[in-house]
Amino acid sequence: MSTPTNTERPRAAALYESAKKIYPREIKGRFESLSKLATNVLLGLFYFVPWLMWDERQAFLFDLPARKFYLLGLTLWPQDFPYLALLLMIAALSLFFFTALAGRLWCGFACPQTVWTEAFIWMEQLTEGTRSQRMKLDKAPWSWNKLRRKGSKQLLWILFSLWTGFTFVGYFMPIHQLGLDILAFNVAGWTLFWGLFYGFATYGNAGYMREQVCKYMCPYARFQSAMFDKDTLIISYDEARGEPRGGRKRSVDRKLEGLGDCIDCKLCVQVCPTGIDIRDGLQYDCIACAACIDACDSIMDTMDYPRGLIRYTTENALEGRSTHVLRPRMFIYGAVITLLATALFTSMITRTPIILDVIRDRNTLYRELPGDVIENSYTVKVINQSNADRNFRLSVDGVPGLTLDGVAEQFTVVGGDVLSLPVRARTGRDNAYGIMHITFTVSAVDDETVAITEDSRFLGPTP
Repeated sequence: MSTPTNTERPRAAALYESAKKIYPREIKGRFESLSKLATNVLLGLFYFVPWLMWDERQAFLFDLPARKFYLLGLTLWPQDFPYLALLLMIAALSLFFFTALAGRLWCGFACPQTVWTEAFIWMEQLTEGTRSQRMKLDKAPWSWNKLRRKGSKQLLWILFSLWTGFTFVGYFMPIHQLGLDILAFNVAGWTLFWGLFYGFATYGNAGYMREQVCKYMCPYARFQSAMFDKDTLIISYDEARGEPRGGRKRSVDRKLEGLGDCIDCKLCVQVCPTGIDIRDGLQYDCIACAACIDACDSIMDTMDYPRGLIRYTTENALEGRSTHVLRPRMFIYGAVITLLATALFTSMITRTPIILDVIRDRNTLYRELPGDVIENSYTVKVINQSNADRNFRLSVDGVPGLTLDGVAEQFTVVGGDVLSLPVRARTGRDNAYGIMHITFTVSAVDDETVAITEDSRFLGPTP
């Protein structure tokens, strides 16, 4: 067995070394403005949406105990699972589309991990100061000033995490009632557990783990390369223009000195939230936040050099070949997404606002009643998916002389509720033989076009 060399030992040791804390530097620029806008909009929607009301109820509520999902004026039931499947397919294909178009665009601007980390870093900057001040504070011995700053940060983080957990649970339980229960110290066990769990997850992931989640826990960084090609827009360092790098004064003629445009200021490394050096090439650690672009452009402006030493570009463009951003796979992704979105929208618009479920009594094949009458028993469940109370009629056909007993000519189903009806279907012995197929129909009294059918079986004596 060979003995490890001196260069191999540090590399092996680095695999077991604790991750060093990264101090992202503050930067101003166009992409930083877009990132802040995305963070404010997404966080604003998350915290505001549960408070929206619709017809005296919460507009967006996933009521798991009642198995109802309220989306504005729409009530979804477990039977509407295909809508969720379509929505997940659209989300997955949209992720593929934007990844093939511009790399990890989702990660850099819209991923919850990125969004909440931005909020936590902002609170850290508010209490502990700039990058250099935070680094100095961490190295300094404990004092009243350090305790005050660190304590203020922790207080903001904990309060923000608890509010996040409260809001998260508010999507699954009416948030107004949840707030009143908390004030009255009357919180259910599952409510308390999930609120604290989600709050703790937010605190840990966005406050401490940060880039470690993106680098080691998120699977997206691992399989994104399968969706990349040489025409994918990625954030890259123009090595041909930037090398050889080296420091110099602004007045120095870089061409005479044999230098590239990169002055090796390392500002692009200091602003990176994952701590990578974009000049080392494309790396799975890069979340495409574009902070390095803003940093490099600011230096280029200072040096009076053209912008774009670090920019959104493609591998083909960097190698001097033609680039095709709009390529066949983009049109295929776009066409499939459009098709699925159209199917989802059309299906929801034309969706029948009632659901009918017929369960035959399996304890008894059939009953023989006086007068040569054969009877079968059923449980009919009618679900009114609209939010208003509605009157319905129930009918059955498929066997001559078949009638229903145990149900009124009209019955009312409360909006968003289920009505269970024990029903008996009867016909003469001469019409009932063996296994026969019948059809139950429920129709709205005020609009007969709103109707739904359900097939069942009627059993009689064997001929």
